[in-house]
Amino acid sequence: MPSYRTEDIRNIALVGHTGCGKTTLTEALLAATDTIGEAGTVERGSTITDHDKLEQRHGHSLDSAIASFDFEGIHVNIIDTPGFPDFRGPTLASMTAVETSAVVINASAGIELSTRRLMRRAKRRRLCRMIIINRIDAPEIDLETLVREIRDEFGPECLPINLPADGGTTVRDCFFETDGDTDIFSLSAAHDEIIDQVVEMDDELMMKYLEGEPLERGELHDAAERALRRGHLVPICFTSATSSAGIPELLKLCKRLVPNPTEGNPPAYQRGGGSDGEPAECKPDPAAHALAHVFKITNDPFVGKMCVFRVHQGTITPDSMLFIDDDRKAFKVNHLFRLQGGKHEEVDAGIPGDICAVAKHDEIHYDAVLHDSHDEDGYRMRPLDFPQPMYGLAVTSSQRGQEQKLSTALHKLTEEDPCFTVEHHQELNETVMRGLGELHLRVMLERMAETYNVDVDTRPPRIAYRETITRPAEGHYRHKKQTGGAGQFGEVFLRVRPRGRGEGFEFINKVVGGSIPTSLIPAVEKGIRQILDEGAIAGFPLQDLEVEVYDGKHHPVDSKEVAFVTAARHALLDAIEHAGPQILEPIVSVDVTVPDAVMGDVTGNLASRRARINGTESLRGGLMTIKADVPLSELSDYHTELKSLSQGAGSFTMELSHYDPVPGNVQQRMVSI
Repeated sequence: MPSYRTEDIRNIALVGHTGCGKTTLTEALLAATDTIGEAGTVERGSTITDHDKLEQRHGHSLDSAIASFDFEGIHVNIIDTPGFPDFRGPTLASMTAVETSAVVINASAGIELSTRRLMRRAKRRRLCRMIIINRIDAPEIDLETLVREIRDEFGPECLPINLPADGGTTVRDCFFETDGDTDIFSLSAAHDEIIDQVVEMDDELMMKYLEGEPLERGELHDAAERALRRGHLVPICFTSATSSAGIPELLKLCKRLVPNPTEGNPPAYQRGGGSDGEPAECKPDPAAHALAHVFKITNDPFVGKMCVFRVHQGTITPDSMLFIDDDRKAFKVNHLFRLQGGKHEEVDAGIPGDICAVAKHDEIHYDAVLHDSHDEDGYRMRPLDFPQPMYGLAVTSSQRGQEQKLSTALHKLTEEDPCFTVEHHQELNETVMRGLGELHLRVMLERMAETYNVDVDTRPPRIAYRETITRPAEGHYRHKKQTGGAGQFGEVFLRVRPRGRGEGFEFINKVVGGSIPTSLIPAVEKGIRQILDEGAIAGFPLQDLEVEVYDGKHHPVDSKEVAFVTAARHALLDAIEHAGPQILEPIVSVDVTVPDAVMGDVTGNLASRRARINGTESLRGGLMTIKADVPLSELSDYHTELKSLSQGAGSFTMELSHYDPVPGNVQQRMVSI
């Protein structure tokens, strides 16, 4: 068993925009606790968490990594996450494994695009949040203004819990202390403000405070923990990871105020799959049956498949027999590991709050729930809402005979990243890999070449257009075929109606009187679904329509399944021809960040791509973010053109927003092809 208890564990995810110093901060914490002899640097490629060769080459985190340390009786698990928006998947997945999300802000850059998104995500996930302002000793920074901007952006519950002093070389506590000078706010004023916020969570404590009685540290901890859990307090602290200023204060904050697994909001488990699963109670009790959630998968050429999970309930040992989700076949753990960056060491048990890993169990997948309950319904975790990957590349093997190696490599990459998907379009014989941006897919191609020795040729994929209808209509077709032997006969009458965008397809059987035998209704639906997949006017899948079969005819000898499949296909095509068929194109929401000097050129370029500009936002450092909805088909070369317009300083992110009809002239051209 570990030397610590669940109450001694602190689980923290370091999240934030790229370049804010999360990896360097992790190194500073590990060095300050003597976990490592000397802090590594990103520039030298010597950090614990950026252990992958690709990360060292790019100089940025490309995947989440776990490190841990002990400090004055507590055990802290730190998850260092990527800052690039293209690698948002591992960052969001890490939020299921922690009680606290620490959003790191670069004091020089201020509140950046990812900062806003990650604060919203952490709040939606009901995580305790804290803000770490890093690089406080950088030249020409205005920390007082930055704190005010943070409070304006994220709410008055964001309050400094310590303050920089002596030009950013030291940090003074303002939660438990009131004496001393700082570089920005008054220490006593900051102390009063944060205590006022905390005591609101406890009526007795508030009365004691108002009457001037001294408050014990334990009393403040309990009230602060409740304030953190309910989002009533978001503490702001200050550090310089390179000089270690503020690192001792951050460690003390982890011990005194950061919630342990018994204090954070419980994870949202449910018994059984689907949306109708019943909520399942989960308590950090080491004696209860085991519940653990897999939040990370890695495939190592030497170790094999490594599945990283957070234990939420019970105790897991190498002898444990665990089930996966609702599967009734158990597996034996055999070897249980704790990770330290790219290294792993065997442990004899994982208690609630621990982050552990098992290797060489291929049946375990991302988001799996591991448990030792014999409940036949199994368990699921409430799924995360990941951004949908829209940036695509069609890939083919560069060498004949490597198709299986390519398939294996793509499968392993999709296991590791929930925002990386692979589609195979049978009708085009096209394999498309999709990610969150150009960098995302470029890194995946590098991984395929270096890890799996697979080289591929790439080209732009076909855009995922859809077809739908705009008005009700009826269709009819009689299929009659006589070949000298047994013939084929089937006749189908049907109606189609449009449904709301995103409501999908519905099949309704209104046949009465046996005009179509009940045994042949599935054949009718089969023919209809074939057209849904193949498209009716331009070869794109049909969506958002209702098909009602209300009449038909059959022959006692010649009516068979193939006849009604054919009749239903042609009847649906006949109906759609009169139902105002329409091609829909995917519209993506883009956030384009550029220097304000080129905003006019970039906005004009977006307008030429049929973009609808939704607004702009000023950022620190002379940057602007342009928010727009743009047809995905107009963005195939946008990465290159944006770099040209902004002299390499521009970047953009995109997420699927909705589908809209294509312009009439575009539809005519697509139908005629």
